[in-house]
Amino acid sequence: MTASGEQFASLPSGIDICFETFGNPDDPAQLLVMGLGGPMGWWSNDFCEQLAERGYFVIRYDNRDTGRSTKLSQHRVGRADIFKAFAGLAKAPYGLGDLADDAFGLLDHLGIERTNLVGVSMGGMIAQIMAIRHPERVLSMTSIMSTTGKRTVGWQHPRVMPAMLASAGPTRDSYVQRSLRTSAVIGSKAYPSDQATSIARARETYDRGWSASGVTRHMMAVLTQTDRTKDLGKLDLPVTVIHGLADPLVNRSGGRATANAIPGAEHLEIAGMGHDLPPALYGTYIDAIDRTAKRAISH
Repeated sequence: MTASGEQFASLPSGIDICFETFGNPDDPAQLLVMGLGGPMGWWSNDFCEQLAERGYFVIRYDNRDTGRSTKLSQHRVGRADIFKAFAGLAKAPYGLGDLADDAFGLLDHLGIERTNLVGVSMGGMIAQIMAIRHPERVLSMTSIMSTTGKRTVGWQHPRVMPAMLASAGPTRDSYVQRSLRTSAVIGSKAYPSDQATSIARARETYDRGWSASGVTRHMMAVLTQTDRTKDLGKLDLPVTVIHGLADPLVNRSGGRATANAIPGAEHLEIAGMGHDLPPALYGTYIDAIDRTAKRAISH
């Protein structure tokens, strides 16, 4: 499997995006969009390789404020801003639309006119915005454990926010321990991840440039998003919506609302799946992504 290694795209906006590709550039593109605070390594090598083996050019990247992409540390936000955003009283340093623009900028850098989109959680929100803004550039979309932006769906279980807002501490080890605690709260208990793998991923996340303030800026972007339900109803492309029935961070109602909003969307709910991408379900996800992309050929 051909992997590019880390590369950088310098966008006209001044944002630098770190990315990596897998597979043959002549194959249809699959842009993988990760969620809140997640660098591209949260799309594991194994996942990317399996998807590329289906005949796709797979692109994973660090959103701004994650990994080795640009950090907007000049924009300081704190917990008080998060609570104000919950109440609709705060303005975010940037919005999900800006993150969508970053993704299009990366595609432009790669010379890719049209792509299949796969988005997880906040990444699903970004993918939805991309499809709404420029449907001519989107072949298909798979939205995983995400929601429409409507506040009455996709809510969080009360036990989740303390874990999400907990301090990661000052060291690599304290970050790793906090990551494991968060995973225990939001992860798929029916599909437990290997602890050694989870620790290795947390260490890589920290070492590649984890930013506590960057995570907070992502939260602000999510909390200040608008309701996309009406615009999703105008989409005319193959879509699959995947959601776990045991997701405590984004309630299954978010996935149901997304599928209901998009004409012809396939809706796949998975028993025992929480808010993560357990390796035991890679085959299920990749089958769905492949199936959705193949629908685009005859659409």
